[in-house]
Amino acid sequence: MYALVDCNNFFVSCERVFRPELEGKAVVVLSNNDGCVVSRSNESKAMGIKMCTPFYQVKHFVDEGKLHACSSNYALYGDLSSRVMSLLADAVPKIEIYSIDEAFLHLDGIAPESVPQLCHDLVKKIRKWVGVPVSIGVAPTKTLAKIASHFAKKHKGYRGVCMMETDAKRLKALQLTPIDDVWGIGRRLAPKMLEKGVKTALDFVQRPREWVASTFNVNTVRTWEELQGHVCHEEEREERRKSICTSRSFADMIEDERELVLRVSDFAAMCARKLREEGSAAYDVTTFMYTNRFREDLAQYFPSATIRLDVAANSAQEIIGAALKAFRTIYRQGYKYKKAGVTVSNIISADAIQASMFDFDDELRQKQDRLSKVMDAVNAAAEVSGSASGGALLRLATQRPGHYADGIRSDFRSRLYSTSLDDIIEVR
Repeated sequence: MYALVDCNNFFVSCERVFRPELEGKAVVVLSNNDGCVVSRSNESKAMGIKMCTPFYQVKHFVDEGKLHACSSNYALYGDLSSRVMSLLADAVPKIEIYSIDEAFLHLDGIAPESVPQLCHDLVKKIRKWVGVPVSIGVAPTKTLAKIASHFAKKHKGYRGVCMMETDAKRLKALQLTPIDDVWGIGRRLAPKMLEKGVKTALDFVQRPREWVASTFNVNTVRTWEELQGHVCHEEEREERRKSICTSRSFADMIEDERELVLRVSDFAAMCARKLREEGSAAYDVTTFMYTNRFREDLAQYFPSATIRLDVAANSAQEIIGAALKAFRTIYRQGYKYKKAGVTVSNIISADAIQASMFDFDDELRQKQDRLSKVMDAVNAAAEVSGSASGGALLRLATQRPGHYADGIRSDFRSRLYSTSLDDIIEVR
């Protein structure tokens, strides 16, 4: 059996932990740069506010006092997430973290009759110790556990825990679950399902396996098997990402070439850091820029360019160098740029790097690697201590002073209540 623990309206719930005045109020959390809605309270859902709604479309509710908006505060959310996951890890033999607000619990070895009480105790404990409400779905497979958690969240009668331990409960839940709510189907495959007359999860499992295999791909077949109660999703092994992207929309449009160079350098450095953290390296570095597509009165330009490295790299020097080389091929004066970013792709293990027969300086590579490790260690220590004030102490000359994200609009950001003493203690 599996249990899927899902933190309810997680970002909003995190904001409410230290701001109890927001309980019972309509609240939304906004994306980077206060762009769009990425988390909603039940009260804001009742107002008809949808996910990914641009903030400017609901800002009048804020001005009218009907809605509370919060800028995203990922340091706060990450800290509270780690506290939740720690409590879960102490309660069961094995935990599989799926996302910042979800985790699968492996219940093998726990007596079936003890599972309901264990789950209800976890709901109460996490609420009391962390302040975040959670819903738990228990079922024979991960896909069914996902469905069960949705019922636990939606219906108060479950008191936070939905058990799907019998075949009768499974079939009833499948009958009440729209096909686009099934994990592994979603909105991409749902239109094709509807065309075939598959409206619910029950409609789907009642189709022959041969029909599913001939109509869809192997992943959809696995979803069908899981809905039947057959385990197909064993522990997910972390696969190396195919690409890593760092991008941001700017608070104000940028024309200045020098400023854009600094921003692109920041994004490239962050991509390089992520590669090193994963023990990876990349062959391809892509730089892209966008003008403001909502400003029809301005000239539009959406360029991108990719540089292929002879040898896969993860040092800030090499990734930044390639990103700026790509930038110089696409930058055009006279445009007002609203967004830029860097993507690294064609990723391999750093241990598998093979030197090119030509134009490769192994000694230089070793020096860059040593420098990158020193910078990572110093910057990581600075982040933990707070001495960098959100930015890197060590950076390359092409990067901006401060943090790569410090130019992002965050007019409604809460304090770092759980990670920064400066945000807790006020000296008067």
